[in-house]
Amino acid sequence: MAVYGYARVSTQDQDLTIQVEALRAAGCEIVREEKASGTSREGRQELDTLLAFLRPGDTLMVTRVDRLARSIADLQDIAKQLKARGVALKATEQPIDTSTAAGKAFFDMLGVFAEFETSLRRERQMEGIAKAKAAGVYKGRKPSVDAQAVKALAAEGLGATEIAARLGIGRASVYRALGAGA
Repeated sequence: MAVYGYARVSTQDQDLTIQVEALRAAGCEIVREEKASGTSREGRQELDTLLAFLRPGDTLMVTRVDRLARSIADLQDIAKQLKARGVALKATEQPIDTSTAAGKAFFDMLGVFAEFETSLRRERQMEGIAKAKAAGVYKGRKPSVDAQAVKALAAEGLGATEIAARLGIGRASVYRALGAGA
């Protein structure tokens, strides 16, 4: 009957220290840390490792449920997996107890709000991009492939494989660069 912590932030430049300290103070013997988006479970190896390791009677502790998942579907899926395996879910900053009807309802509401917050942030981001594009400020990411160099090497008679090798890019990038100016 161990208590395991899970700490997550969305980007590499964010710090996990506060979450880790709160989880350790709450009695977590092991804390798994991850810097990955919570909008999907894709690529979250630490969460997958922890979920696979938990045993009946263990407790999974997070600081807030939005650290576990940002979509209600993912959150409910994780909660269902934990319940089926006899693992408790707790949060240090929220009164969560999924074994009661009221606790389950509160848990689901927090998940809905986490998903809503993510949707609002995405909408604001898209509005900002549209405004920047209209002002001529946003031009997108700078090209990572020098199309002129690709075309110059192609003009010399080199094939896509050789061009890709010389420039250190993929063959698909060579074909895209050659097709862009056609």
